[in-house]
Amino acid sequence: MSDSEAQAARLSRNAVDVLPEGQLERQIAQGRPLRVKLGIDPTTADIHLGHIVVLSKLRQFQDEGHTVVLIIGDFTARVGDPSGRSAQRPHVSEEEIRANAATYQEQAFTVLDEARTEVRFNSEWLRMDAEALLGLLSRATVARLLERDDFQQRMQAGAPIAALELLYPLLQGYDSVAVEADVELGGTDQKFNLLFGRDVQSAYGQDPQSILTMPILTGIDGSQKMSKSLGNYIGVSEPPEEVFGKTMRIPDELMPDYYRLLLDDDPPQAQPRDQKRRLAARLVARFHGEPAAAAAERRFERLFVEHELPEDVPERTIAENGDVHLPALLGELFGVSRSEARRLLAQGGVKLDGEVLDGDQLDVDVARLDGKVLQLGKRRHLRVRVQR
Repeated sequence: MSDSEAQAARLSRNAVDVLPEGQLERQIAQGRPLRVKLGIDPTTADIHLGHIVVLSKLRQFQDEGHTVVLIIGDFTARVGDPSGRSAQRPHVSEEEIRANAATYQEQAFTVLDEARTEVRFNSEWLRMDAEALLGLLSRATVARLLERDDFQQRMQAGAPIAALELLYPLLQGYDSVAVEADVELGGTDQKFNLLFGRDVQSAYGQDPQSILTMPILTGIDGSQKMSKSLGNYIGVSEPPEEVFGKTMRIPDELMPDYYRLLLDDDPPQAQPRDQKRRLAARLVARFHGEPAAAAAERRFERLFVEHELPEDVPERTIAENGDVHLPALLGELFGVSRSEARRLLAQGGVKLDGEVLDGDQLDVDVARLDGKVLQLGKRRHLRVRVQR
């Protein structure tokens, strides 16, 4: 096996599609660093483990000597990628996009080598004049765009398709033109967009890119793809105890996928619970360091094996007199909405020194809270001190 064949085989590991067949190997054989593109629209504030699957593959390209081009879709985020959606995406404000873009870069560099990453914002070239936009629109037909499976499903269901959404594959394809991409990566739900990018590059006289798609990571609910909107995600920036605790909730049958896609490894020969503990420790160590991983595992042990309170419960002082409204207090202390706090109270998800609080009693005497540990859900604890 030649060096280019061996490298292509390494880079294709765990991928679903590497198209066109043989092109990646031929590109590697040219002996120059390839420009490998990934576009991320900053529509939410956090990167979760589903993003890590593709980012890890990007890092592998870096380690083989290639150049990664990370495109922050600050322009396309306002359009909305319809991939995998059965309805139109909600619009995100420009302020949110800017804030999310900064967070995305910081979190992406927990995986990527920043020194070997070229970061570009696609507003740089997509804020084009009318003549250039009309030139781009002339490169595709509506019939071609409507070949997408998700558009077909929405038309059959009578669901709306915004005109802006039809533009999205064209804009993403033009990203490849702007950065002269040799390879583009994405999840399997991006296959249409990535292949369409080849058409756009050809229309502008460029050699069309290879595409490589990675599997979609199933969320911790075990049924749908990992998504913040579905609440079945593990965020890269979440506290170590949250990452550890959520990992322990992953269904047993998903362990091979999680190990393979996130660690490029096989699960150890152990019981599923032990496999999860080792996975949880490795994930926490990856994003927060070894000491945080050890502390998170000890915290989990105390809470769920020994059924004891954590050793290091943080304290918060409140200045209240008389009765306090629990949903408002929980929102202030734990950063949740009042509606979420009421829901948890109703479900028995709020405890005071281990005693479940009555979900029908939303107002309590503040003196009852003083010096006690307020618990929200399974893993969040605060000791309340009342300023007198």
